[in-house]
Amino acid sequence: MDRFQGRGAASNPPNRFERLRYEEDPDADRSEVPSPETRYLRDSTGSIISYNESPDLGFRASLNPYRGCLHGCCYCYARPYHEYLGFSAGLDFETKIVVKESAAELLRTELESPKWQRQTLILSGATDPYQPIERKLKITRNCLKVLVEFLNPVSIITKNHLVTRDIDLLSELAKSNAAAVCLSVTTLDTDLMSKLEPRTSIPQRRLAAIAALVQSGIPTGVMVAPVIPGLTDHEIPSILAEAAKAGASFAGHQLLRLPHAVLPLFQEWLDRHFPQRKEKVLNCIRATRGGALDDGRFGTRFTGEGKKAGELHTFFEVARRRAGILETWPSLSTAAFRRPNNGQLTLL
Repeated sequence: MDRFQGRGAASNPPNRFERLRYEEDPDADRSEVPSPETRYLRDSTGSIISYNESPDLGFRASLNPYRGCLHGCCYCYARPYHEYLGFSAGLDFETKIVVKESAAELLRTELESPKWQRQTLILSGATDPYQPIERKLKITRNCLKVLVEFLNPVSIITKNHLVTRDIDLLSELAKSNAAAVCLSVTTLDTDLMSKLEPRTSIPQRRLAAIAALVQSGIPTGVMVAPVIPGLTDHEIPSILAEAAKAGASFAGHQLLRLPHAVLPLFQEWLDRHFPQRKEKVLNCIRATRGGALDDGRFGTRFTGEGKKAGELHTFFEVARRRAGILETWPSLSTAAFRRPNNGQLTLL
């Protein structure tokens, strides 16, 4: 039995910021070593909204209730951020989850401040706001309650059907054109998903979430991400077709990224699950990255470059039109934004 069942990573690569590191004896018998348990750690941060200046992203402000993610997606480009906390981007990322218990209170403080410039918040820009522990902690839900109080617009990206729990709050925001949700679907193959994204909702549940959100009047789309050349790219038309049946009104896609420690982790994942296809997949990735396996430059990191990358983009656009998903990501409104004032809600 695989002792790493339910985990996307099978090791803890060295932290690039740490001078000292622990290395296991390669000849040691690790069959008796138990799979690491998940630990939840409190985050004492004094702020909750992050800002970015990246030209590749369509937003500036984001809110991440959690650092690390139990979903365990082997390819997650957020893994290297765990190294800033002194952890590894490997198993640590999915077993040492840092939770921001005061997120809602911090969010309220920031929205009440005159310095806050009304704008759409992304929930979240890195790790999933609806990973399994959210069912118990309800940090994301409490943040949504604050956003409803202020009628501040929010866009949500998730792989988890749990987002439907908060339809009541999202519906309130949607009445003011202040909410949109995007379900990320990488593959429709449940067996592949269980290896690639071991603790996420199965594809059929994500499609069901799209349908439930749409039926409640919440603008909802699908993100085909990441597109893994040589492994999942052929599924683009079927993913878009099923998302369209569920009611998705917009769609996007992103090419696989393998920054820093994610690259060796992904190669290790291929060795574990698809050793015979490893070189084909890596060569297909190189064909979209100018011969490299990763390119972190602005303008190309999400799209790739060259003939192969262009073909994938065209393939996606043709499939999107055939599926009847013609609209781009909805533009949300800040017109209804309000601040509590002495117990009264006053329009600015």
